[in-house]
Amino acid sequence: MTTRDEPDYDVLMKGRLKLLEKHKLTLQDLQSVIGQMAPMEGAKDFLDWLRRKCQVIILSDTFIQFATPLMKQLDYPTIFCNSLEVEANGRITNYHLRIKDQKRASVAALKTLNFRVVAAGDSYNDTSMLLEADAGIFFCPPAAIAAQFPQFPVTRSYGELKEQFTSLGPLTGF
Repeated sequence: MTTRDEPDYDVLMKGRLKLLEKHKLTLQDLQSVIGQMAPMEGAKDFLDWLRRKCQVIILSDTFIQFATPLMKQLDYPTIFCNSLEVEANGRITNYHLRIKDQKRASVAALKTLNFRVVAAGDSYNDTSMLLEADAGIFFCPPAAIAAQFPQFPVTRSYGELKEQFTSLGPLTGF
């Protein structure tokens, strides 16, 4: 299950921790799989394009222990994410949120600094951020989530996402 399926992040994570324990999976096991992954096709080109237009911050509910290999492949964009509590033997015992609802809180903080914030996301855990932003865009959301939040345009490719960002006028943030 992911945040596309379960809107309550604590329920989702407690279930994941139970599965890891049940199957005796360690951080090293997960990192070996993550290390073989690549960003979605087109993600790096889109991110490079967007970074030439404005400042970019990735707000993610992932964990720093998982994000680093992918961030390297994306030339280390700024990412705000959470952390895992890991025992010396690699057993993941808990997770720690940066702050509750960190995506929405981050957007709100940026707006208090007079930044115009455009946010894109795909899951339940993104909706408070999209609602808080000056403009919100769905990128490849499940149909059920898009139907619950019809105020956000839905994009299905990086080309469509680029068009949505461009349609908002000049992207400035430097």
